[in-house]
Amino acid sequence: MQALVERIQREGRNLGRGILKVDGFINHQLDPELTMAMGRAFARRFAALGVTDVTKIITAEVSGIAPALATAVELGVPMVYARKTRPITMPDGYYSSQAPSHTKGGIVDLIVSPEYLAPSDRVLLIDDFLASGKTIEALAMLVAQCGSTLCGIGCLVEKTFEGGRELLAHLNVPIVSLALIESMEGDAIVVRNPEMEQETT
Repeated sequence: MQALVERIQREGRNLGRGILKVDGFINHQLDPELTMAMGRAFARRFAALGVTDVTKIITAEVSGIAPALATAVELGVPMVYARKTRPITMPDGYYSSQAPSHTKGGIVDLIVSPEYLAPSDRVLLIDDFLASGKTIEALAMLVAQCGSTLCGIGCLVEKTFEGGRELLAHLNVPIVSLALIESMEGDAIVVRNPEMEQETT
């Protein structure tokens, strides 16, 4: 998605330790127009891959909520986000998984209520980053625990050098990235638009 790529080129900052700062438009302050455009891009690209009849979108709080909601709006389906702490309103028998947090350090819990994912659901998983793939793998495990069908994985930004796509290959679902980070060295962030390459091949 060219608008996202250009925004990363203008505003993205390498903070070291593999951390890309894009919180001015993705995961702290949000650009509503860009966010909705990203949701449309996911819907369009998954449709082109033959992913149909999606009934739910899943993500993890907090940073995945905005792009997941935008995708859910475009597809006209509910969005479920995995909680990191269990609220008192959540019933017993909830599903849980764990994932390492790249930005916070340590391990975080991901929790989903059995009320909101069912074996009949066809689920798209949307998140902000694909890096090591551990958080997305943990979300996929939640979908499997619920008995739902995982239909595809979408991420705004994929760091191709961290091996996440390879880690997730066993899930056998399409993985759609809107921007690919090839390298981050000093102030140089090499980012490309995978869709532009598809159009020229």
